[in-house]
Amino acid sequence: MELDAGLAERLAGIALGHVSQEWPQKLDHVLTGPADLVAPSILHPVFHGSFDWHSCVHAHWMLARLLRRFPAMPSAPAIRARFDAAFTEAGVAAECAYLARPASRGFERPYGWAWLLKLQAELDALPNPVWGARLAPLADIFAARFRSHLPMADYPSRAGMHTNTAFALTLAADWAEAQDPALLALMRETAWRWHEGDRDAQAWEPSGEDFLSPTLMEAACLARLLPRDRFAPWFDRFLPWIGARKPEALFTPARVSDRTDGRIAHLDGLNLSRAWCWRRLAGTLAGPDMRRAVMEESAAAHLAASMPHLDDHYMGGHWLASFALLALDEVGGTTA
Repeated sequence: MELDAGLAERLAGIALGHVSQEWPQKLDHVLTGPADLVAPSILHPVFHGSFDWHSCVHAHWMLARLLRRFPAMPSAPAIRARFDAAFTEAGVAAECAYLARPASRGFERPYGWAWLLKLQAELDALPNPVWGARLAPLADIFAARFRSHLPMADYPSRAGMHTNTAFALTLAADWAEAQDPALLALMRETAWRWHEGDRDAQAWEPSGEDFLSPTLMEAACLARLLPRDRFAPWFDRFLPWIGARKPEALFTPARVSDRTDGRIAHLDGLNLSRAWCWRRLAGTLAGPDMRRAVMEESAAAHLAASMPHLDDHYMGGHWLASFALLALDEVGGTTA
């Protein structure tokens, strides 16, 4: 399954259907007094749709990515209009002011931080420079938070949900590579400090609410941040039994028993993000390698399990399409 113009239009339609939908809304918001009891669109003039702040950010990322890949797609005028309406100086200033609250220090760490930087990198790559220029002050704040937080983060978070640090570094690396080589170096050093000694992964997953594979996400992170000659021997130690399809859990798509349950629906995201990781990891292999076919087959199986369900219910519909795009648009390989 590959990304083509027809599928791109379907994904864009899903995002345009909810990216400005304020309700229902799940806030990451610390109340310090009665004055903080205001509507999401007041707290977050730019990103108050898509059920929660981070999903709204990555819905905009998906629209920006699709617009860059398919600039003549039928939804292109609607995407441009959405960006004109969302990315205003006043709106971004209000988002920045929200982050200046002492109670917002941990807001969306690290998941939302990373998605915002990935969105910024995509906007910066579009022909229209206005949208990226307007959002840039917000990206600068989150980049500064990464710079401050990573040196004090003694341990990674290996969770299968939002706190996963490998996922965050993987996404944020796009912006850092283009804008801040020193931050990229810090990300690389931190990922290696956290994971250098990991080997023979057992993959006790999935948990019942995962949308990320802690095991595969760690490998995909180091594939993104390390040069190939440094990554390859680490990967051989970390997952030495891929040819035998072990650990078995990594090759078995998760079953989703109830797509109206927001936490159980996470498992569709797990299938999509595993497909993304397997495709990325397959792209790191040099020359003939029997593991490549195993990885590609697993990616295809995971995609097949959840691609038909991107918009079955709003609990998945407000975010799954972005994860589908990560997998479908993956070109593989490592970044030196």
